[in-house]
Amino acid sequence: MVTTGATAAAPPQTASVAERQTAGRALRERTPLESHAQWRPALRRHDPIDVLVESSKGRIEELLPIRYGRMVASPFAFLRGAAAVMAADLSLTPATGVHVQACGDCHAVNFGGFATPERNIIFDINDFDETSPGPWEWDVKRLVASFVAIGRFRNFSEEEGRHCAWRAARSYRKHMAKYAEMPILEAWYSHINVDEFIEDVAEMKTGSKTSKHLTSSHSEKWSKKTKQIASTHQLEFEKLAVQAAGEARILDQPPLIYHFSAKEDAEKRKIIEESFRRYKDSVAPEVRTLLDRYALVDIAAKVVGVGSVGTLCGILLLLSGSGDPLFLQFKEARQSVLEPYAGAGPYEHNGERIVHGQRLMQAASDMFLGWMTGAGEAERTFYVRQLKDVKLKPMVEVSIPEGVDIWARYCGHALARAHARSADPVLLSAYMDDGAAFEDAMVDFAVAYTDQTERDHEALAAAVRSGRLPAQTLSSEA
Repeated sequence: MVTTGATAAAPPQTASVAERQTAGRALRERTPLESHAQWRPALRRHDPIDVLVESSKGRIEELLPIRYGRMVASPFAFLRGAAAVMAADLSLTPATGVHVQACGDCHAVNFGGFATPERNIIFDINDFDETSPGPWEWDVKRLVASFVAIGRFRNFSEEEGRHCAWRAARSYRKHMAKYAEMPILEAWYSHINVDEFIEDVAEMKTGSKTSKHLTSSHSEKWSKKTKQIASTHQLEFEKLAVQAAGEARILDQPPLIYHFSAKEDAEKRKIIEESFRRYKDSVAPEVRTLLDRYALVDIAAKVVGVGSVGTLCGILLLLSGSGDPLFLQFKEARQSVLEPYAGAGPYEHNGERIVHGQRLMQAASDMFLGWMTGAGEAERTFYVRQLKDVKLKPMVEVSIPEGVDIWARYCGHALARAHARSADPVLLSAYMDDGAAFEDAMVDFAVAYTDQTERDHEALAAAVRSGRLPAQTLSSEA
């Protein structure tokens, strides 16, 4: 088990490759690869529902029923929303003590495709609310467990679900070995082009009409998106905004998008404008110059994700003098779920923690990424990014084993690339070795932990049925 805040003694990356490989192999003596298969529920000293309730403190009370309603929908949905529960559980599992800049909420749906500032489309991790230094194994375990959970959600055979999880772990190990052999700058500049993913999907041969339809649909939709990069915000404007009395305004879509009350509006407007000024101080000077060409015209709260429901999140609508729209998203930044178990990170400001963690882990990050402390909200910290920037997300509800298998391989690859930036790929690759013991252990853990997740999901359902926790299922999510 990892000691809170510990980082295993290892030679610096300026040491020779042979020294670092020796250190990696030595880690196997202390933490055998097979030990990662362990999940022992008897070690738990926390109740998962109590952890959820604790993680809901400070959130917007009226939105908590939506949070629990989304999580109670399925064990996979529970896993997505229970990063705090899994962090507590992972602290009870064997670990080498080697820390990386960890994602903290590393599951299959937190990966996808997006446009870089240079307008290339890449595949990468895209959610960093929980990022913080922590054991590298924790991200891998959460990722492989999510694939077993998806398999059960979609009624894959147990073998198919295990294979998808195994693929993610194997891809992580194989690509970490490749990064260990690359020149440092080549590894740092590497990225995953979405075209590679689309080609793999297009080559998928199952004989299934559904598979062929989904392949064609995904390819066509993504092809259209790549041609619409420049007009992404205009498309969002048509969906999210209206013209009222000659002024642009975000369209209310309660309970997921809504404005503050008229009584609050004038006061909040001043607070928002000061907060936005603070945000601009956190971005690069050239981005600040770009933002000065836009005026902030409206703001609305927006409910997002599963794990973020109840935190203060929203969208900002900016317009240029010629009417060009720009949508930015702000999200409340709270303490990472990793910190109570892996130790505090180097940043006191949680928005800054997220921004720097994202920049370190991603191959390329949104140029509008920044942070702020809310004016008038002394205890609330936020980070800001573009609302949508040509994203490709998995369609879990209609996924098939062959497609999830491909997605798993790309997720494992992206995670290895991200970890290789903050840790020594030579050390980690030597530790994982060149056999299948690593992925076999990870999959055994994933199956055992998904069993645990199903028990925890039932505990949440019981808490909802008893009235202990409120739950609301929106019609669009039913």
